[in-house]
Amino acid sequence: MTVGLRIASFGYHEVTNDPAAAGFQRPGAMPYKHTTAGFERDLDQIGASGHTPAIITALDLTRPGRHVLLTFDDGGKSATHIGDTLAARGWRGHFFIATGLIGTRTFMDRAEVQYLRSCGHSIGSHSDTHPDIFRDLPADRMLTEWRVSCDRLAQLLGEPCLTASLPGGDASTLVFRVAAEAGLHYLFTSEPWIIPRRVDGCWVLGRFFPKVWTPSTRVGELARFRGWRRALLARRLKGFARRALPPLYRLYVRKTTTPWQAD
Repeated sequence: MTVGLRIASFGYHEVTNDPAAAGFQRPGAMPYKHTTAGFERDLDQIGASGHTPAIITALDLTRPGRHVLLTFDDGGKSATHIGDTLAARGWRGHFFIATGLIGTRTFMDRAEVQYLRSCGHSIGSHSDTHPDIFRDLPADRMLTEWRVSCDRLAQLLGEPCLTASLPGGDASTLVFRVAAEAGLHYLFTSEPWIIPRRVDGCWVLGRFFPKVWTPSTRVGELARFRGWRRALLARRLKGFARRALPPLYRLYVRKTTTPWQAD
């Protein structure tokens, strides 16, 4: 950790006016499918903060400073639109791909992933099969998820995969250590930290995930580095409930991640 270093990272999934056309088709995904107008309002607020979104690999994390990052999980079909929206502002984002879903109906195909990279966006792993409670996996399965996904991206893009985001959001020290063992240099979690920490050579970064009902003004406040303690407290209270009632939490995850069946 570097004294004076603060990174405000925002996590998104889909940006689409047709939720059925992009990303996961399950109840738990719906709060994270932003409309194009809502997303633009968030971007306007971030732009007004005075911080231009950066790319993590371009930052020197040993030096003090304040930076804003934009990240997008899963690799759903709306990612190319998101990438073009950012590029129109002269911004770049991080796109984390669940590689086992590449080419399926509501997810990007190989050419679309390559297109995003050609536009200057960062491409990283979101695991291969997207386990929904990643921290419950044995270490060898975690390692396989990262290595398979990173190998696929490296072959597709012709460069090493050094960045990743954690599927499902549930973290642990073991998760961080295995990410480092897999050769990842940067791992994004769903914990709203603004002070990065280093575990076995891997930088671990937090994120705040706006939902569709999150006011854009709150996104702007966070981009100005205000309100992160409140966000972290809310996340920790939810984490306490998950740890205190693991069977109920697993039932909740199963219900919210079960795909809808067509009529």
